[in-house]
Amino acid sequence: MGDKSGEGTAYGNLGNAYHSLGDFKKAIDYYESCLKIAKEVGDRSGEGKAYGALGNAYFSLGDFKEAIDYHECHTKIAREVGDRSGEGIAYGNLGNAYRSLGDFKKAIDYHERHLKIAKEVGDRLGEGKAYGNLGNTYNSLGNFKKAINYTERCRKIAKEVGDRSGEGTAYANLGNTYYSLGDFKKAIDYHECHLKIAKEVEARSREGMAYGSLGSAYHSLGDFKKAISYHEHYLEIAKEVGTRSGEGVAYGNLGNAYYSLGEFKKAIDYHESCLKIAKEVGDRSGEGTAYGNLGNAYYSLGDFKRAIDFHERHLKIAREVGDRSGEGKTYGNLGNAYHSLGDFKIARDHYESCLKVAKEVGNDVDIANSFHNLGNHLKSLGVFQGALDCFIHSVAKFNEVRRRLEFDDHYKISLRNMHQGAYVSLWRLLVKQGKVLEGLFSAEQARAQALKDLMELKYSPAKDQAGSGTEIATIRDILSFFPSNTVFIAIGEQEVIVWTCQKGQDVQLRRKQISNDNDAYTFLQSLMEATCHEIGTRSGIKCEDRSLDMVRDENLAYERSPPDEKHNQSLIFKKGALSTWYDTIIEPLQDLLLDGELVFVPEGPVCLAPFAAFMDSNSKYLCESFKTRVIPSLTSLKLIAECPADYHSNTGALLVGDPWVQDVTYQEVRLQQLPFARKEVQMIGEILHTVPLIGTEATKGEVLKQISSVALVHFAAHGRMETGEIALAPNPAPAFGIPGKEDFILTMTDVLNVQIKARLVVLSCCHSARGEINAEGVVGIARAFLGAGAQSVLVSLWAIDDEATLEFMKIFYLHLVKGRSASESVNQAMKYTRESDQFSAVKYWAPFVLIGDDVTLEFGEHKQ
Repeated sequence: MGDKSGEGTAYGNLGNAYHSLGDFKKAIDYYESCLKIAKEVGDRSGEGKAYGALGNAYFSLGDFKEAIDYHECHTKIAREVGDRSGEGIAYGNLGNAYRSLGDFKKAIDYHERHLKIAKEVGDRLGEGKAYGNLGNTYNSLGNFKKAINYTERCRKIAKEVGDRSGEGTAYANLGNTYYSLGDFKKAIDYHECHLKIAKEVEARSREGMAYGSLGSAYHSLGDFKKAISYHEHYLEIAKEVGTRSGEGVAYGNLGNAYYSLGEFKKAIDYHESCLKIAKEVGDRSGEGTAYGNLGNAYYSLGDFKRAIDFHERHLKIAREVGDRSGEGKTYGNLGNAYHSLGDFKIARDHYESCLKVAKEVGNDVDIANSFHNLGNHLKSLGVFQGALDCFIHSVAKFNEVRRRLEFDDHYKISLRNMHQGAYVSLWRLLVKQGKVLEGLFSAEQARAQALKDLMELKYSPAKDQAGSGTEIATIRDILSFFPSNTVFIAIGEQEVIVWTCQKGQDVQLRRKQISNDNDAYTFLQSLMEATCHEIGTRSGIKCEDRSLDMVRDENLAYERSPPDEKHNQSLIFKKGALSTWYDTIIEPLQDLLLDGELVFVPEGPVCLAPFAAFMDSNSKYLCESFKTRVIPSLTSLKLIAECPADYHSNTGALLVGDPWVQDVTYQEVRLQQLPFARKEVQMIGEILHTVPLIGTEATKGEVLKQISSVALVHFAAHGRMETGEIALAPNPAPAFGIPGKEDFILTMTDVLNVQIKARLVVLSCCHSARGEINAEGVVGIARAFLGAGAQSVLVSLWAIDDEATLEFMKIFYLHLVKGRSASESVNQAMKYTRESDQFSAVKYWAPFVLIGDDVTLEFGEHKQ
């Protein structure tokens, strides 16, 4: 028909189809045909769009500089013809290209121009995409707070305009940001949302990408088999829809998974398949990544020269396509390979190049990691001062990133946990050099960082930003605020290190070598397992089960089936678990300890140790000589001590027992009522002359209403094993439907959102001391109460016996109303229970731990 314009449009659409299939070279051929016709017929607008399409195709090939040239042509024509919408799209594409080149400032500038134009012309869809691109750029910069904010705006607009595909992309980008933060579980949640939408809109290619992202997240969680399953789904879909580039990515991901399983030859096969496809479709960036992965695999096989060859190829391509971030990471990999070959001069040059590129790119997380890696290299060479300087810079940079996260506790915990190595390297090197105080100072500054920020925010709400520097500032401050008989515990590679001091004396450091095939951390984990086994924390306990996780309590496994022989070996300690604890923590410093109270600042598995039950060589428990208490960090105790005098309440008690849970189910299990919990709070109510909230009155809403105005809070209810979160009576159900989890579970978030003024919170629930143990400490309900403002929290380490707990709490409160401190009252309750005929076993009296300050409460007429 001679319709050249229609012919050009057809070429453009064919290009789009081949682009979606990952055949970028064929797409480019069609786009060039489209461009040629647009020029021929004088269609300037069509010419501009063809330039934009070519730019996107070269972007997909990893040729970012060529992409920029085409997008600039598009921009020029869009301005010329007055196409404001097209101009905005071109700016967005330029932003993406500059982001891939590592020029994040320029990328942000272009995305902001796109955003401005989209708002001006009322293009809500374009506005959402601009927000999404800004989110991706800030994620690349390591500014995760801003990344999440922008991506959430993108998601909100996509939902508003009904763009389900765009909403799915926003979920994917949120998943990627949480992945960068090290919060792999949250990343999985978002990628699951992306997967759901991809299936709904029948976008098979996007579905495959979601499977790939899920596989990567499970990989990072250490679940390699699940990761492989997801990557195989991705591969299957990529083959089905003919997306060659996606197929290559799936092969690369499978290679990484098998690499982590130690199957290096299988990993190499997959990476070679990835490489073949990348070459076939002309994906230079993907080709470089495949070379890098092959280099890592050969490095692990000990073939360092071959590893260097592959990394050099990756480096060449990264330079060619302008991938500065990839270039920097390759320098780091080359540094590792040359270091292993003993060529330390070249290794150091590469590590320094890695750091230089990270600084140029401006990604603070990469800068911090580069300093850490260079520090490890220098340390191995015995260049301790240089290594120390690097570790100090690394930690300082991670702290900068943390401060930018402002009030987001969850993000801070994830970030800190992911980069634990830098903090540990710093204090361990200081200790290695004999710098006792500096080592303590460094270890203390790294303890419970996010909790300290929460407490600072509660006690000093006028401050603009939590985490702005209220950490113990100098070594002198540590000495002035290191309470007598405080035992600060840190875990070395093959040793446990403790610091302690007495008033007027210098801080003393003592070490305990671990004579074990495993590292100290693994040894302590096994010791904690052995402790539960030795005590029999569930065996013979008459417990109505205040646990929400009745079926999944790992201690229950000891009753149902004995551990296998291999497991048994890890549970055997010559002196017994409780004696081994004593020898490991107390014996090295027992000559320094005075009578009175021991305050522990634990780390890792030691956080859940039953300190009171540690047993010396004379079979004497630690609580027979000392009162015991735990604090998350020295700074947290300092913040409590220095909080405003009128902050905490002096009167009032909230007693919550046996909430009505017959109307709810948790994890498909109907919860049971707790008659002994009811008796417990009724008994305490009589001692304190306070009417408790029981049954249907103990709703989540009523508890949250009263909890912020009392000096004492006591819960006797079901507790969740993983976190200690508490089951309450559900809030009045909506007109339709049964109560949801949010209607009856008192979560950590619920607690943190309340201004707690209590001097003492007693969590008489199973596992209330529990939580995820990571670099932050134990992240559970007890930490939430401290972070919300509670002065101290009494918790249980395991499932508690009904009758024993009733007796324990009776003696505890009888001493508390006489004006005894919480620490003294706990010690007396332990003594009474331990000396009873019925409850003398450790499992009955040792689960209770006081965390925080040692408070004394006033009960008016009861005080003696």
